[in-house]
Amino acid sequence: MTDAAAAKPEAAERTLGIILVSSSAAVFGLTGVLTKSIHADPLTITCWRGFVGSILISLYVLWRRHRSGNRGTLRLGWRGWLLAVEGALASIAFISAFKFTYVANVAVIYATSPFIAALLAWVLVREPFRLQTMLAAAVSLCGVGIMVWSGFGTGHLFGDGLALLMTAGSALYMIMVRAFRDTPVVWAGAVSAFLLFILGWFITDPLAVSARDAVLLVTFGASFALSSILWTEGARLIPAPESGLLGSAEVPFAILFAFLFLAEIPPVASMVGGAIVLCAVFVHAGRDWLAARSHQAASNIS
Repeated sequence: MTDAAAAKPEAAERTLGIILVSSSAAVFGLTGVLTKSIHADPLTITCWRGFVGSILISLYVLWRRHRSGNRGTLRLGWRGWLLAVEGALASIAFISAFKFTYVANVAVIYATSPFIAALLAWVLVREPFRLQTMLAAAVSLCGVGIMVWSGFGTGHLFGDGLALLMTAGSALYMIMVRAFRDTPVVWAGAVSAFLLFILGWFITDPLAVSARDAVLLVTFGASFALSSILWTEGARLIPAPESGLLGSAEVPFAILFAFLFLAEIPPVASMVGGAIVLCAVFVHAGRDWLAARSHQAASNIS
């Protein structure tokens, strides 16, 4: 087989990976719109999202195992259960944050999770903290500070605080995923979603919702599962820096959808802070992507 013929399947796989990860970002960007469109409380929302999402993700895991012929154990162990519980707590904060502040604020604050993860990894396991990441983290922190400061006296400060808490939880989750490499992460995500269902069932009344909310809740759960599956499949086909760059697109998608479907326009301070954070995120992710491309080109030449 010639080099040109061999490159065609690789190019097709890369294109498919780009489409899948970009689609995952777009679907995930609907989270804020769906949360604010549902009249139920955050626990009821997480209950339904967990119920529908856990079923669909579990079916995906079983299909993937059957397709690949992998008969490895799905036993989580204490690491997997820790992942599941931590992910469930972060999800509750995530959904609740949308109820108390602007979609743009939550989306932009969440975009800083890779920087917080890098900082936590340096503090907890002494993982090297690159100068590029340090500078991007400092810039994004300034942007978040402007957004949070604008929330004082407006009633949105609590939601911004929940978004910060959720982002820290997501960053910790990233570190745990890297540390627990032998843990079935996608399966732990399904269990995490089911834990949300159990928690919501015992604390609230998930059946006391209108027909309209029920449809939106099922849609929400399906979108959560779909974004997770699209990301998992797409990330297999493209380099990690590229998937990270494309995944960052969920932030502008979330802001755009909030404007189109909710007519939500955040205050000027939020837009200024958000622009600062987005610049830091995209420049950082773009530099990683360019570095990976240069390294790949050099490897091909040699």
